[in-house]
Amino acid sequence: MQGYDPDDPACADRAVESAAPLLDRGLGGLRTAVAGGYFRKGASPEAIVATDRVAAALHADRDVDIPEAAHARAAAYVITASEGAALHLDRLRTRAGDFDPAVRDRLIAGAMVPAALVVKAQKFRRWYRDRVMRLFDEVDAIIAPATPCTAPLIGQQTFVLDGAELPVRANLGIYTQPISFIGLPVVAVPIPLAPLPIAVQIIAAPWREDVALRIAYALEKKGIAAAPKPAE
Repeated sequence: MQGYDPDDPACADRAVESAAPLLDRGLGGLRTAVAGGYFRKGASPEAIVATDRVAAALHADRDVDIPEAAHARAAAYVITASEGAALHLDRLRTRAGDFDPAVRDRLIAGAMVPAALVVKAQKFRRWYRDRVMRLFDEVDAIIAPATPCTAPLIGQQTFVLDGAELPVRANLGIYTQPISFIGLPVVAVPIPLAPLPIAVQIIAAPWREDVALRIAYALEKKGIAAAPKPAE
């Protein structure tokens, strides 16, 4: 969605910038790097294979370190938990039974996060965003796994991350939270691996959705990104 909405106080006052006419420009001139460090640690072999496959297709032979990504994930968790709890607080008080039990428990926990921690997380977000923005002085896009593992099975409650068994719900987004935390545009491209799907993030600088979409479209045309029909 683009265009200024006067009824949205958080909306940026920017004109519409259509990305569709730019998709056929391909990869020419784009500088792409691979997120290392935090985004490789604990990743499953499937996540590494999918990311490396995209990197090879893009000729991305450079690694970048997204600074303090683990702390960014923790700060993002504090902010989203507290804001989600604030949004639903009245319903939690009056209609708690309407919530899924696991969701309800997470919202209640968010309501108990000390305000001082929320303020600290917000201050960290400003610092972190400034540091990440510097990376885009040297590259146009960064690729990283979208999840540490392939899609979990229906009903699966836990998975193994870096040798530890962890809840699926709370930890499947460990690679996306440090990115969405500061509002970077992302396209998650599906990479066909058997037997379950997985995706790779194409991360661009603010307002450069066209770059992420150009890369995703080029990967689709190369046959690297695809969402095959599930076997019946």
